Amino acid sequence: MKNFARFAVVFLLIAGTTIAAMAQTAKDDAKDAGHSAKQAAKDAGKATKKTAKSTAHKVKKGTKKAINKSAQKTEEGADKVKEKTR
Repeated sequence: MKNFARFAVVFLLIAGTTIAAMAQTAKDDAKDAGHSAKQAAKDAGKATKKTAKSTAHKVKKGTKKAINKSAQKTEEGADKVKEKTR
């Protein structure tokens, strides 16, 4: 009976520390998952900012090009009309 009592006490101590270690591991896993999610959100935000910035730059450049080309064609048309009226 003494051996059984010693075995039971040892078993309970080992099981208790194992459960405590598992609880700590789960807590750490949850923290790590939170940190990973936060970093992923930051990375996504940076990518969105970069994409929006480059898209805006391309739109601005394309608009300027279209305006200048339109102005040039308008000027060429005006020159043709001027030549015809001479």
